[in-house]
Amino acid sequence: IDAGHGGHDSGAIGAISQEKNINLNVALAFGKYVERNLPDVKVVYTRKNDVFVPLKGRADIANRAKADLFISVHTNSIPSNQSISGLQVYTLGMHRAKDNLDVAMRENGVISMEKNYQQTYQGFDPRSSESYIMFEFLQTANMEKSVKLASLIQRSVCSTANRVDKGVHQAGFLVLRETSMPSCLIELGFITSAEEEKFLNSAEGIDLMARGIYEA
Repeated sequence: IDAGHGGHDSGAIGAISQEKNINLNVALAFGKYVERNLPDVKVVYTRKNDVFVPLKGRADIANRAKADLFISVHTNSIPSNQSISGLQVYTLGMHRAKDNLDVAMRENGVISMEKNYQQTYQGFDPRSSESYIMFEFLQTANMEKSVKLASLIQRSVCSTANRVDKGVHQAGFLVLRETSMPSCLIELGFITSAEEEKFLNSAEGIDLMARGIYEA
């Protein structure tokens, strides 16, 4: 379970909260559901507190643990002059829609906070659309399982937490590219929507989102 952002990387900023904290709260609550109900499943967290973990480091943790699934938890945002809310789940792939590319660029942009990121990610530039063409060739054997996982999460969380269903999408997320198991990235909702931000920071909201992911 990967809680996106952390430490000096706050992620998206809302009116009353920061993305990194929403992500961590939901990721830990989801992990607790698994630990309490599925004793045979070992939960590995990429972070359990407010620390910065590089994207590749997150994938390395999952790969070293030989994880069966990798689930990354994030919160979406859009420019404040627009009003939008809802849950989206992403798998690795080509983002043929501009909106998908925008989300991937924003989440991948964190690598510029890492030292020597050009070497680590072999010249990948998170701001250049050309860099994303390579994802066309990375349709791995895990793709089918990843899409199934994403669809189950999308359906379950929208139903359990009564969220607007913004669908399952594919985009070029570096953290998914680097993992060697079925994986998906959840955008819990929009921190830029006042109502959604309040829900994602409430005890009830955190519990409902976590339970929806667990049940999927």
